[in-house]
Amino acid sequence: MSDGITWLAEPKSIDWGGYSVVIALDLAGETLAARVAAGRYGRNKQQPRFLGSLTGRQADDVMSGLFGDTHNAIALRYGEIDEWSYVVQHGFWYGEFGPEPPVSQGGAHIFRLWYEEENGKPVPPFFSYEHDGRTVCSFNLHLDGSWGSGRVDGDADVVSALEAELTAAGLRLDDPEGRGDDRRALHRTCLGVIERHFGLTLPRDEILNSPLPTLLMKANVAKCPFCGAQQS
Repeated sequence: MSDGITWLAEPKSIDWGGYSVVIALDLAGETLAARVAAGRYGRNKQQPRFLGSLTGRQADDVMSGLFGDTHNAIALRYGEIDEWSYVVQHGFWYGEFGPEPPVSQGGAHIFRLWYEEENGKPVPPFFSYEHDGRTVCSFNLHLDGSWGSGRVDGDADVVSALEAELTAAGLRLDDPEGRGDDRRALHRTCLGVIERHFGLTLPRDEILNSPLPTLLMKANVAKCPFCGAQQS
């Protein structure tokens, strides 16, 4: 049975700070991970280091051992399930990646889900769907105006379909104040709509407990311990 993606709404579902996952259709996991890594901000970027297969806990231990703290590094663990591949980010991934080069280049279908759960601003969870270098749709999963419009943005046909499904799930898009204060339930409901509409799934036990191929890279605030000189 598919694990779907609604389990991401649980507290600290993947890592201490929330989650950041990139899912692709018909791309190899290694290819997706390399594309995600290429989008890290900074000039003269070092190539990510392949560490073999690690669990999330092991990735945290390696980042702490090499860099002194998980805030100084980023680990990309990746895998495949049927026609899907996925990359799970660990460490200090917040604000470290940009849109160039596009992960969705060459006609790829890319789905991003991220939540800075420990950000005190606070920041809502987000979703975006990208294809062939452009964003097809995106919205925050609290459906409020705190970050962005509070509605689904993007191509009219995709937006219309998603908004109809969100409404059918009992969410009032025209009345953000009427949704109540249960943000976690709202988060889970939105994830359920995304899961059904796009057919997304992530293998929960594999991500949380099994070794996965892992790339290591420094965060922009850190010195790379295996590169010989500090790089941007």
